Amino acid sequence: QVQLVESGGGLVQPGGSLKLSCATSGFNMTWWNIGWFRQAPGKEREGVSCINGRDGSTYYADSVKGRFTIPREDAKNTVYLQMNNLKPEDTATYVCARMWGNTLHLRQSAYGSWGQGTQVTVSS
Repeated sequence: QVQLVESGGGLVQPGGSLKLSCATSGFNMTWWNIGWFRQAPGKEREGVSCINGRDGSTYYADSVKGRFTIPREDAKNTVYLQMNNLKPEDTATYVCARMWGNTLHLRQSAYGSWGQGTQVTVSS
């Protein structure tokens, strides 16, 4: 059974940091690209970041460049989203998903096996 399970969300003040986890099971994570997406209430889901399973290359949406990173720990089958200098507009439910392919992108139609998400709230 393919599963992606997010954790690590919470309440943080603007300028703070938070590290999310995407724990995977049921497939070889190194053969798939993993992406992070987020959705705020009443808004469309948007791509945040993704990592290539084979070579570890990464891609970031303009809104998070320089603030977020997407490290991976192969031994734990886990991809993380390290979020720094958080802003109120980062408030959303964050989800992870997987994609097959050699080219990194955040086009949602290519992703599947979506997790249930973890809530991040950035507020003073």
